[in-house]
Amino acid sequence: MKKEDVPQDVGLNKGMKEIVYAVDENGRYAQVPSLGWEPKNIANDQAWEVIDEGIISEIELIRAGKRSPLAYHMVKNLMDIGLLASYVRLPRWRVKRHLKPAAFKRLRPEILEQYADVFGISTIEIHEVPDISETAKFCED
Repeated sequence: MKKEDVPQDVGLNKGMKEIVYAVDENGRYAQVPSLGWEPKNIANDQAWEVIDEGIISEIELIRAGKRSPLAYHMVKNLMDIGLLASYVRLPRWRVKRHLKPAAFKRLRPEILEQYADVFGISTIEIHEVPDISETAKFCED
């Protein structure tokens, strides 16, 4: 793509530019600021909608007493059981068990601290789950 053909479609970046590479007038690759590209912006919007739906689904399960708050923080941070298990250095089956409310309530402070450190929050915040209205970016109820 030539430097002058770099798309400038405003999207999720809200006016912030990202750097892309394009061919300049001398035939060399150069860094060019871009506001975005409409197809990419549409794909990103759709991806965030799916993520928001997953977060809402987990909050509903937590409120229904079927999941622990750990599930919310895991989904919010775009993690699955395997990834979270590797970060906290626990077997997958233990992390999966900690997603159950009863098991989560009995967690030792050291384990809670490991989870909190991974999510960059306190052990008090790990018990907190926001209302659905506070989390939805794209989904309308």
